[in-house]
Amino acid sequence: MITKENLQLGILHFKMQRWAFRSAPKSKYNSMGQIEQSPEEAVDAGYLKHVYLVFERLGFERRNDSDWDVLWAHMYPFRVLYSSLKNLKPHQKVNHFPGSGYITQKVDLATSGIPYIPVAFRIPADLEKLFEYAKVKPEALFVQKSNDHRGVTITKVKDLNLKAEGTFVQEYVGRPLLVDGHKFDIGVYTIQTSIDPLRVYAYNGDVILRFCPEKYYPLNPDVLDKYVVGDDYLPTWEVPSLRKYYIDLGFSMKESLNAHLRDIGKDPNKMWDQIDDALRHAYLKTEPLMIKSASNYRSKRNFFEMVRFDFVVDEDLNVYIMEANMSPNLSSQHFPPNRIIYEQVLFNVLSLVGVGRRIHGDSLRPRSRDEEVMQVAEKNLMVFPSVCARKLCRSSCVSPDCQLCKPCLTPETMDVLKAAYMEHINRQECKRIFPPHMTEEDAKKSISLEEYSPENQLMYRWFQGKCLIDRTWC
Repeated sequence: MITKENLQLGILHFKMQRWAFRSAPKSKYNSMGQIEQSPEEAVDAGYLKHVYLVFERLGFERRNDSDWDVLWAHMYPFRVLYSSLKNLKPHQKVNHFPGSGYITQKVDLATSGIPYIPVAFRIPADLEKLFEYAKVKPEALFVQKSNDHRGVTITKVKDLNLKAEGTFVQEYVGRPLLVDGHKFDIGVYTIQTSIDPLRVYAYNGDVILRFCPEKYYPLNPDVLDKYVVGDDYLPTWEVPSLRKYYIDLGFSMKESLNAHLRDIGKDPNKMWDQIDDALRHAYLKTEPLMIKSASNYRSKRNFFEMVRFDFVVDEDLNVYIMEANMSPNLSSQHFPPNRIIYEQVLFNVLSLVGVGRRIHGDSLRPRSRDEEVMQVAEKNLMVFPSVCARKLCRSSCVSPDCQLCKPCLTPETMDVLKAAYMEHINRQECKRIFPPHMTEEDAKKSISLEEYSPENQLMYRWFQGKCLIDRTWC
């Protein structure tokens, strides 16, 4: 049954032929920097229209009781629904991870020290560090931000409000890459499917490009539309250099931008490779905190999360993370052509995590052991045949080289590998971010994995082993 607390969060529960809901006004944010709005307001505004449609096309319907397969929450649901979510059934899925705010909370992300994020300082805690940095880089410009608004103005240190608690100051990225004179950001949709071990994917079918309405030069800090992307941004199809590819020739936003960059003599792969690397750093940095948060729940395997990372790019194609959005906009009400990307993203996410299934039934709960084995059997999980055939690995599991051999696989590890296998089979247009994709030559090399946790090392080595057997796994 949907309670008053549920309605305040904006949550949807779904079942194969059932589901439920939560949403929350754009002007309200909680302490984690997440939007709060009532579900009635969200539905009336069409905010969840595409979520409804994609679930319905996959054979689900909304439910208002406790018998559900998927809980889709617009807001972070774990505080209000902790008692309902701490003991989930194995087949139930929730579209957030406990602790995901460590990635999406603006202050925490900006001051995390993750590469590809412009240097930032908490106010007032880091004032001394800010002053020292400004002395070393006297020409630096800064913007001041907080979790509950975008209030951004370019300014020198002397003009900042250094008494505004709960804010942070971040160095401004100068010399931005422009298209037809307009600054823009790139929204990349990521899907986290597992922690401990970590698995992360990015939707590779397209990105969201949002352009500032006013041309960047001559730069005037008082005109935010020159350098801040707002809700009334300039869409791709109104940018002449991209319109010819996007509208006239039918390419995606991502490929339209790639074509334009090649037209002006730049290699877009430099940008996308950095974006992949930035995402890996962000998730690896925050995974330990999320593992700790998830320890309060019976299993870590019930959760998945879609996040949109927003990047800006400078003239040299260096990329910078600006923010990560826990509940990114999925409404095409303002820009109807965006319907396609929103619905394709949702379809790809739900396919990847096993909600968009090829096997039909009245629940995500497996109906039989045979049904499970039909989809993924032990033989699909085995890797490193020459290593596992050695006497050492057939008689003992002491050596790290033997951990992925059948005699050494625990039931829990088998379940992890089965989930990873099914994600690969169901990935559609999602590409693996972590463990990182590799070439066959990379897979043949012996590389140090000491920077990864033991669980992440094992996950990397499994994909490495699959790559050596079948290049489509690389």
